[in-house]
Amino acid sequence: MKIQRIAGLEILDSRGRPTVAAICELGDGTRVQAHAPSGASTGKHEAHELRDGDPAWYAGRGVRTAVANLNQVLGPAVVGLNAFDQGAVDRALCAADGTANKSRLGANAILAVSCAVARAAAAAQRVPLWRSLMDNRPAAMPLPMVNILSGGLHAGGNIEFQDFLVMPHGVVGYPQQLEAIVRVHAMTKQILDERGLVTTGVADEGGWGPRLESNEQAIEILTEAIGRTGFEMSIALDVASSHFYRDGQYHLATEGRTLTAEGMADLLADWSARYPIRSVEDALEEDDWAGWRTVTQRLGDRLQLVGDDFFTTNLERVNRGIAEGCANAVLVKMNQIGTISETLAVIDRAREAGYRAVISARSGETEDSFLADLAVASGAGQIKIGSITRSERLAKYNRLLEIDAWEFLANV
Repeated sequence: MKIQRIAGLEILDSRGRPTVAAICELGDGTRVQAHAPSGASTGKHEAHELRDGDPAWYAGRGVRTAVANLNQVLGPAVVGLNAFDQGAVDRALCAADGTANKSRLGANAILAVSCAVARAAAAAQRVPLWRSLMDNRPAAMPLPMVNILSGGLHAGGNIEFQDFLVMPHGVVGYPQQLEAIVRVHAMTKQILDERGLVTTGVADEGGWGPRLESNEQAIEILTEAIGRTGFEMSIALDVASSHFYRDGQYHLATEGRTLTAEGMADLLADWSARYPIRSVEDALEEDDWAGWRTVTQRLGDRLQLVGDDFFTTNLERVNRGIAEGCANAVLVKMNQIGTISETLAVIDRAREAGYRAVISARSGETEDSFLADLAVASGAGQIKIGSITRSERLAKYNRLLEIDAWEFLANV
């Protein structure tokens, strides 16, 4: 089925900032669209998100240049290609850009087209998107890793760590897991109110963003919330340590300490012994390779150690991490690399090496639910979307409910 037309436009994401939408039309009249997400906590090795820099338009955050590139260069590069051959489409998009980090035309424009074509191919074949993406992978419903408390760049820097999440390991069934998480979310707010901790709103990804005294206080509150609800759950941390790493050390002002990589390993070892912590993301800075080896040797047999800014969904960095024994899991964000084919290649490589994968949204999201289908199709087994509030998050959670109730049971 040939691609008939590709068009782009500028839309708004969940933070009220512009992002790129792509519309794909096929020869049989199938027409769909897809949206590119955007991150706040970004790694320096990510594919390049192209923004205009014009202060007169969205304070420089506009994406009209990326949209123009989509309409004038990327669209013509794939029109006429077979929409069922995602690899060929993505290679054509990368070739049109011609840079290693997609900085000429913009990874945001490239990803929007890549996702739109994938969705159009599924629609033309009258199959669910996850089924079309699945190929020979072991499709599975993912375990949700859900943001309950926020800090770092997602909540005004009230504490250093970025996200405090729950994973409902002991709850069977995705609908039951989601219901249990909603209870923990509500209980956390009750505990915050009981302690007089002011919460005036929610953070970028919908989690509570109270002003706390320390990172450990957030862990302690979340542990209490889990205990009060009675569910068997564990805690996941998104440390995002690159944002408080300076001069070779990790500066935890709210903890009253400055730590080396060994010190961070000691801290995480202590907390994971006293709290039900099971997963830690970006425990160390994105280029602290020696530190990552240290923390993996120390904690890799007891914790899931996830590389986000460290790996940036980049196959070369993932291969280096595997070779050097760094981390044991990969956070997968489509816009960190820019095409569906490259994203799936990272997931496949992680599985081959015995590394886990966590399919992840960004802090700047839209109502596009593509990520839910990708998580099921990949068989990664874990998904990190944000909290259970705000429509850009619920679009993914509700899509997973739909897949679980109808499509997955009928097709897998």
